[in-house]
Amino acid sequence: MASNDVTLEELEAAIRNVPDFPQEGIQFKDITPVLGNARLLDGSISHLLGEHTADTVNVVAGIDARGFIFGAAMARELGVGFVPIRKKGKLPWQTHEESYDLEYGSNTIAIHTDAVTNGHRVLLVDDLLATGGTAAAAANLVAKAGGRVVESVFFIELGFLDGRAKMGDVPVRALVKY
Repeated sequence: MASNDVTLEELEAAIRNVPDFPQEGIQFKDITPVLGNARLLDGSISHLLGEHTADTVNVVAGIDARGFIFGAAMARELGVGFVPIRKKGKLPWQTHEESYDLEYGSNTIAIHTDAVTNGHRVLLVDDLLATGGTAAAAANLVAKAGGRVVESVFFIELGFLDGRAKMGDVPVRALVKY
């Protein structure tokens, strides 16, 4: 497994705050300094994996798009497959789709119908848990495909938005919480 000598405090300290992005009043949490530092990236993968092994997880599913960065590395580390959960219209095969509401409008994400088989234990990953709409929709897609999310893990959680509540009985873990 990856090196775990990176502390959660180091990861949090590396997050860059960008005021008024993408719009005024938003304090954007930029993880690119973590991604650009090999040691921090390696440590973040280790922390995101937690205690999971190939014995507890059949596949890692990453949510479009930054969940792909972490998810693919986590799957490689475990020696299991990676499943992309993408925005509607981006996957080239037959898909299950799930729509969810956003603050202003709605969105739809998709998973290939054959990406997860009955009984697969899925580790779901993304960079950010905010209102929980995307993550809950992703967990629903895994269930539609026949899998079970054993845990949803996030690099950052904006706890004041209570996205965790939308995850139902899916265990949720985040490395850095605001």
